[in-house]
Amino acid sequence: MSTPPADGDGLRHVPSSAEPCSAAPSGEPRSVALSGEPRYEPPPGPGRLALWILLFAAAALAVVLGGIYFT
Repeated sequence: MSTPPADGDGLRHVPSSAEPCSAAPSGEPRSVALSGEPRYEPPPGPGRLALWILLFAAAALAVVLGGIYFT
């Protein structure tokens, strides 16, 4: 039988597929794999970054062209 982790430990319980996924009582997400290694969301790919840049450029262009049109 193992002892529960102390409050200062960074380890959290990871729910199995049968358990509902919810936040820990402290409000932190439960993010430790069964092997004890922390699980992180993968970084966004270069395609997603390019899409955000393109969206920002299109919005800036719309603002500039709208400002020219309405003046």
